[in-house]
Amino acid sequence: MSVPFTTDRFLASLLAGMSPAMPSSMRERVSSRFQQHFPVLYQDLQHLYAKKFADEQAFALWLMDLLCMAGNSIAQRPALLLELDQQRSEDRQWFTKENMLGYCCYVDRFAGDLKGVQQRIPHLQELGVTYLHLLPFLKARAGENDGGFAIADFDAIEPRYGTMQDLEQTCNALRKAGISLCSDFILNHVADDHPWAIAAKNGDARYRDYFYHYPDRSEPDAFEKHLGQVFPQVAPGNFSYVPDMQAWVWTTFYPYQWDLNYRNPAVFADMTAALLRLANRGVEAFRLDSTAFLWKRAGTKCMNQPEAHQILQALRSLVDIAAPGVLLKAEAIVETSDLPAYLGSNDGTQIIKECHLAYHSSLMAASWVALAEQDTSLIRHVVAATPALPEQSSWLTYVRCHDDIGWNVLRPEASLAAEDVQQRLARVSRFYSGEDSYARGQSFQASAPGTVHGTVGMASALTGFASAQTTEEKYLARQRLLLLYGLSFCFGGMPLIYMGDELAQENDAAYQHITAQAADSRWLHRPAWDENLYQQRHESLSHTAAVFDALCDMLHVRRQLPQLAAATPRQLLTPASPAVLAFMRGSTKQPLLYLANFSENNVSIDINALLAGYDIPAQAWLNQLDRRDAGTSVTLTAYAQLWLTQKNNPGAKA
Repeated sequence: MSVPFTTDRFLASLLAGMSPAMPSSMRERVSSRFQQHFPVLYQDLQHLYAKKFADEQAFALWLMDLLCMAGNSIAQRPALLLELDQQRSEDRQWFTKENMLGYCCYVDRFAGDLKGVQQRIPHLQELGVTYLHLLPFLKARAGENDGGFAIADFDAIEPRYGTMQDLEQTCNALRKAGISLCSDFILNHVADDHPWAIAAKNGDARYRDYFYHYPDRSEPDAFEKHLGQVFPQVAPGNFSYVPDMQAWVWTTFYPYQWDLNYRNPAVFADMTAALLRLANRGVEAFRLDSTAFLWKRAGTKCMNQPEAHQILQALRSLVDIAAPGVLLKAEAIVETSDLPAYLGSNDGTQIIKECHLAYHSSLMAASWVALAEQDTSLIRHVVAATPALPEQSSWLTYVRCHDDIGWNVLRPEASLAAEDVQQRLARVSRFYSGEDSYARGQSFQASAPGTVHGTVGMASALTGFASAQTTEEKYLARQRLLLLYGLSFCFGGMPLIYMGDELAQENDAAYQHITAQAADSRWLHRPAWDENLYQQRHESLSHTAAVFDALCDMLHVRRQLPQLAAATPRQLLTPASPAVLAFMRGSTKQPLLYLANFSENNVSIDINALLAGYDIPAQAWLNQLDRRDAGTSVTLTAYAQLWLTQKNNPGAKA
């Protein structure tokens, strides 16, 4: 690595941005972090941007300005957050432990506004939540705004949610309750009424270069030959003509969301500064939206490009220097083989860290397929393709989120079966839209009749609550919902509860009568908080109480089992029945055995036969979910799961 200025000069720029009154101990900590993370930062930024400058000296001066900005961010960081940085620097696995639990919701749907979120903290504590993901709450575009994902201002709160002061107070209240706040940070695009876009429309050459823009369709048409479409029905194509620009602007998602041009170093610098400002407000984690789309290259799908990873690695390096208590989470809904890179890489000479967390989207989708097919072959392929986690990282495991279930991420694994992959995934999609099934979801957009539609709907509706007529049908619906959440709790990662699932809350079809939402069926699974259901959570005769109590019980058990920490090894097992998913967590000296029946039929399992070939002493097993003896031969009833530890060596905390 050739550095035109000495490393000391770059460090001096970082320290120059800090206050002279900063204690020497803090300056030493920052210097140590710089020495650790600067080599990767320089390597990435040199590759991305050095050629954008007249010479190496000009590039170095730009980088010095960037480091000075980071130093200034440290100087402005509140003392409590500086203490948090130090604590987490000393315990780098803090977010991978078995006590971690996420919760995801919209501010308004959950609690009205940010002050209302503070009032809901007791509910989060009852569940044991340690990480709260509030979906977009920054100031959004006026009018249509993709559920808040079209950001008009990174330094302002959506007025109906409150103010920046409210955000800081909410962060403080959550932190006192042991909960970290996660904010969406939309990396790929901004709204067309963001100040940068407005300046570009007004002819400002500097800000026109913040976006991809073309005078005619020649280049866009060449790109389109290789690009997919995110919203083909309501927002076809990837480019939109903007009269004020007299140009075609790249708009991957909606015409009012302009993709940022990360080939421009100013975009990287300004976006990093915006993230660090929010971190200083008290945000402890950032869901980096649409990370797969950050770099465009002709002749490709413009997804998962090497430069997209370098952008994330550089961002991680700066965060590790300026705010090491902060987590970065990659929202990359991609095939299993493309997922691990978002957590980091190892080229044989060095380990490069990327995001701390990444959604395991293929695991989520495969678990729904297993329910529909009553066969775990697909999910076993996904588990087998999932590598061990890099150090200091974690999957985010989930059952539902605010988005649709996209089945196409499963194409590589689904193609391993004899059946045509298109027919197989299309059949699953139809199943969850209610075709000859218990599910009551809806199909989401697809670009052609033969394309596999995504699926929308609350977890309770997809698992059969909405269609259940009898006590038995309601019981089976509950078993399915708990089965999917149990898998997310045990697989290895930070599990996430989507608001309402803990209450078995159902679909909300009212969106169809709201102009701003009617064209987007994802609002089907974005209901408002149901206070009546919440009040029923402990009423013994309600299905809401049955789900809530069972989830709380599972989570209590999870917190007692160190085998369920994210970094603990996982070994996929091969049961005789294709309906059963089985894997082992932990070591052979202290194993935890997860068994799950994805079918409506009873299945018997000989545990000794299942574990043949493993150096595990022959002992009776204990089901941690109900503390009952399981013996060595067990029967899994319809959609049942067992969390087994050896009876004389349970491995649970006292």
